[in-house]
Formats: sequence, C-alpha cells, structure tokens
Amino acid sequence: MKVVKFGGSSVASATQFEKVAKIVLADPERKAVIVSAPGKRFKEDIKTTDLLITLANSVNENGYDQDALTAVLNRYKEVIEELSLDRQLLTEIEGNIKESISLYRRDYERLLDALKASGENNNAKVMTAYFNALGHKAAYISPKEAGMLVTDEPGNAQILPEAYENIAKLRERDGLLVIPGFFGYSHQGHIVTFPRGGSDITGSIIAAGLDATEYENFTDVDSIYCVNPTLVDKPHELKELTYREMRELSYSGFSVFHDEALQPVFQKGIPVCVKNTNHPEAPGTRIVLERQINDQPVVGIASDNGFCSVNITKYLMNRELGFGRRLLEILEDEHISYEHTPSGIDNMSIIVRSHQLYNGKEERVLDRIRQELLVDDVYIERDLAMIMVVGEGMKHTVGIASKATQALAKSGANIKMINQGSSEVSMMFGVDGATVDQAVKCLYYAYFVD
Repeated sequence: MKVVKFGGSSVASATQFEKVAKIVLADPERKAVIVSAPGKRFKEDIKTTDLLITLANSVNENGYDQDALTAVLNRYKEVIEELSLDRQLLTEIEGNIKESISLYRRDYERLLDALKASGENNNAKVMTAYFNALGHKAAYISPKEAGMLVTDEPGNAQILPEAYENIAKLRERDGLLVIPGFFGYSHQGHIVTFPRGGSDITGSIIAAGLDATEYENFTDVDSIYCVNPTLVDKPHELKELTYREMRELSYSGFSVFHDEALQPVFQKGIPVCVKNTNHPEAPGTRIVLERQINDQPVVGIASDNGFCSVNITKYLMNRELGFGRRLLEILEDEHISYEHTPSGIDNMSIIVRSHQLYNGKEERVLDRIRQELLVDDVYIERDLAMIMVVGEGMKHTVGIASKATQALAKSGANIKMINQGSSEVSMMFGVDGATVDQAVKCLYYAYFVD
C-alpha cells in the first residue's frame, strides 16, 4: 500500500485534477490520497488558503465580505464545471464555509483554523467526486472519521499517539481513500490545523498509521536539488538522501518539506519519494533511513535568514557550575527555543529565531541575564543567516571544512560562527544576511562543480 500526497500546485485546476487521477489509477498500490487546497494556477495567482485567510479577516459582527467568499467559491466552481461534476458540490462547499463562519464568528483563532482547513477539506470532496465520476470507487474520509486526534492549540496541532491506532483501521476499507491534509480534530471537537507544511504532515501521519510501503509526495519539481535552484543554473539533482540529511536541509530553508513533516515516517522507516505531478515518469528523489555513500560527501547546501545571536561573556564561565542551565531556563521562561549554542571558555552564544524576541521579550531576557548571571557583557547581533552544508559522507572525508572556509572567504562572507554536531551530518556557518546568497553560490561551486 502506498500513500500519495498532492501539493497545492498539483490540484490547482481541472487539468491538474486529470493528471492526479491518471497518476493514482496507474498504480493499484496507491490507496490513500492526501490533497492540499488548490494552489496557484499561474505565477500571479493567489492560493486558495490565502483567499480563505482574507475571508476570515473580513468576518465581523455584521457579516463578512461577500466578494471574498465569492473568490474562494470560484476556485471550486471552475474545477467542478470543467470536470462536469454535480453542481450540488458547490452548494455544499458554500454551506460548509458559512457554517464555520457562523460557528466561530466570535473566536478568530478558531475561525481562522476552520476556514483554512476548509480549503483542503472541500478539495478532497471534489477529488472524491471526480474519482467516482470516472467509475472508480472512492470515499471521502474526514480527519474526524480517520481518527486524526490532535492537540487543541490553534495553528499548531500535534498528532496524539492514539491517532495511529485509529488510522490503522482504514486499511480495512475498500477502494480509494481521499483524505484532506493540514488539519485534525481535538478531543474537544475543534478543527485544529498543523503548522507550516501541514498537508505534508498529514500525508506522513497517514502513511505511518497505515504502515504504508511508501509515501509518495507529488509536487511541481522533478526532484530535490542540492541547492536552491534560483541561485544557480541547473543544480545537481538528488536521487537519494537520508531522513537525517533531509531534516537538516528542511530546517535550513529547503521548501520541499517542512522539518516536522517527516517525523512519523522516519519513526516507522517508511521510504518517501518526491515526484513531479507534471512529469510523473521522472524517478524523483527517494528519502530513506540509510543509503550507500558514494564519492560525493556533501549532498546539499541550504540557508535561512531571520536569526539573531545573544552573545554573552563572563570571565571563568567554564568554571561556574550551572551557568548554561540557568541561562537556558531564562529562555524557557519566555517560551523561546534556541537553535545553536556555540561557546568558548569565557563566552557563549545562543542562536534564536528573531521573531521570538517580541512583545518585550528581548528586554526581559537581557535584563535577567545581566542581573541573574552577573555577566561581563551581553548583546544581540542581528540579521544573521545560517548556512548548512549537509551530507552523511562528510564524517569519512578529510578536508570538507577547509573547502567550506575557502569558498566562504572567496564569496566575501565573514564567518560569524561555526558549529558541527557529533553526528557530523552537517556543518553550520553563521554569516551576515546580506552575504548569504553569494556564500551559498560559492559553496555550491566548491563542492559540486570544482
């Protein structure tokens, strides 16, 4: 059994629906189909999820923006009419959206979750109707019916362990199962959406729950590239990489997967294959537990902006018991997670996402560090970018770091910090945000072209 997920661009129009159906029906092992909300049909188009957010923002005590609702409905209307499906579907979709507005009018967070989820939910119903119209048995399975139980934090759902037992029962169902991505239901009965990349998370959860032989993720690229293809011409395509490598690359800015999306299949050891809806015959990229290491020790280079560094200096810091624990407790009290902690004997840096230092948190954290830890100096360095050089083969290869520092010097990027974990799957370099793109280009040519 395979679980197959289609991203927003793959289900953006009637033409794309036809491609999806051909792909699914071409392989009898493809049983569970996860769909996103309709994405962009062309470069300047607006995603359905964004239209739904606009609709949610228009809701008030007196009603909502009818034009915003019409814009959403027109996306489904176009598909339904071009595929010659029953127009009653559109009436049901409109009723579903209006019901959510009525139910959550006075609770914006719940309203936003319900309306965003409706993008995937209603698209799954349209996809089910299309499979049935083609003469194939298909059933729409709501996340509630599937038993997708999640935590009750709007916009940040986490799957609960008991959900997997519920999902496993779907193996007993006949025909195709069409399941909307992006959301689940809490024990309180609320619709709750996953964080970024939510449909990928759903696909991974369903694959793990069904104990699938493979999780296929269809998007709009032939494979995963070793570097952002907007930075270099014809970058090297990756045929295979490990979960660890993909995790590092996703964390550092690769947009193929959000870094949470692979956890369920990783824990089950289920291979993932990333393929192109518009070119399904291409082999794509496989993500596996272990792979054969070839003569290319580095598989990818990724970067991400929006970091800052809390830099702390205190003489004899290394002799002070509990210093690191007390420092991290200050961050924990402010609900701030850290990314990296490079350190020396008298200094320590905490790398955090800049967006976490809001609503007075920055001032409170700095004041507490000064008062409670009695440091000699503490300051924040802003506008940092992190570059990750990733590859399972790096641990067995001499000269990887040397090649990186030479490439960064050639790019003109000043290295602010270097960090490497004990697994040696990745090396992290901190640079000024303004120099990151040129730095990534020079690293690419050093590892993949020279």
